[in-house]
Amino acid sequence: MYQITCPHCGPRAQTEFTYERTTDSVVDPAGDAQTAMQALYTRANPMGLDDEIWRHTYGCRAWMVLTRHRVSHEIHAVKAIGPEALP
Repeated sequence: MYQITCPHCGPRAQTEFTYERTTDSVVDPAGDAQTAMQALYTRANPMGLDDEIWRHTYGCRAWMVLTRHRVSHEIHAVKAIGPEALP
């Protein structure tokens, strides 16, 4: 288990959070189906840093983007989610 620093609550146990998905899998509902299928099912699975969407489910319930190393699980950045946080 590791700690995630919530932008609103401060450091908390990872068990309080829920992983949602990587930011590259967020698709535009108005976009075409082929682009959505490619984004959802043919994404890269990098061994290094990746941006992920998490929710502080058992805390303030806020959504955030974590930049996390996929092998070591080291968290490099946490920012509150908003329209500017997604691609």
